[in-house]
Amino acid sequence: MATSLNRLSAKTVLSLSRPGRHADGGNLYLLVSKTGAKSWVFMYRHSGAQRELGLGSLRDVPLASARRRAAEYREALAGGTDPRTLRIENGAPTFGEAASQLIESLRPSWKNAKHAQQWENTIAQYCESLKPKRVDQIVVDDVLKVLKPLWQRVPETASRVRMRMEKILDYARAKGWRTGENPARWKGHLDHILPPRKRLTRGHHKAMPHKDAPALVARLQGLGSISAKALEFCILTAARSGEVLNARWSEFNLQEAIWTVPATRMKAGREHRVPLEGRALAIVKELAEAKVGDYVFPGAKKGRPLSVMSMTMVMRRLKQEFTIHGFRSAFRDWTSEETSIAREVAEQALAHIIENAVERAYRRSDLFEKRRELMRTWEAYVTPT
Repeated sequence: MATSLNRLSAKTVLSLSRPGRHADGGNLYLLVSKTGAKSWVFMYRHSGAQRELGLGSLRDVPLASARRRAAEYREALAGGTDPRTLRIENGAPTFGEAASQLIESLRPSWKNAKHAQQWENTIAQYCESLKPKRVDQIVVDDVLKVLKPLWQRVPETASRVRMRMEKILDYARAKGWRTGENPARWKGHLDHILPPRKRLTRGHHKAMPHKDAPALVARLQGLGSISAKALEFCILTAARSGEVLNARWSEFNLQEAIWTVPATRMKAGREHRVPLEGRALAIVKELAEAKVGDYVFPGAKKGRPLSVMSMTMVMRRLKQEFTIHGFRSAFRDWTSEETSIAREVAEQALAHIIENAVERAYRRSDLFEKRRELMRTWEAYVTPT
């Protein structure tokens, strides 16, 4: 053990300039950022998970003090105690620790594991200067140091980072680790400090005019690839691309011609039944005859569905500039311009949430039979005869 501890010297610690983690041994590392800032971090595994604790900056915590804290944490680990718990009992946690706890508390509520990854990436990429700071010591200047380089250059990213910082600091206040106003709060606070951001130009998903959809469907049928079939099925069912690409055989009742998308895969978090008509049903039956694995639209890798780019690549091959999501807009435009179908039937077909709370409370039916007739009419419109 002696040879694995105390690898760094006080002189080396001051002279190190290469960005990255530099081991002192016994789970203690000196972290050198790209800007040259230096801080201590204690890295360890507990309950099967990799964790890290910030011990403070080199400016505030000299080498000897960092080693003493690391020794305390190793002793806690040896006794089966998570050092993070020990740290919090001895005072407020760091921003990085509080962020990790908040992410873990929110994880069960997220339908997609990517949400946790996005939060973790935000903390790692943009909040590096905050991670080693105790949450009760973070002030407005610390927040501005993170936001100012992003504010005008990448406004949407800056807004996302600010909101996540605010939520983490609100969490810290709720846990009793800090008091006073939230330094990342926008309204009545940062909106008086930061300049107006460049206006975001979101626009709509570029949608193919519905009158051009039949010609595209005919070309898709000519291709015959699994990706082309997935795109055609997506158009015929007016479904979201993710719902189609991740469709599993267990969701289909081919005898009753119904595809039931579980709530866990729906944007609204509610189960959605999709009536299958004509060509849409034929596509699924055709693929069922050569079933490979659990996914209706299997990818090249065994046990995986088609990639998220598969349908987009088909559009590029056909030299089409329209987005996949835009076909839902084309379907909605068609229902308004070419049919007399009630608005609520069309909205239900798209699995949109009813915004009016009263109307939503009284709506018990999913209008399935009316939607089946609607999708039959849409299929006849877009499918070449």
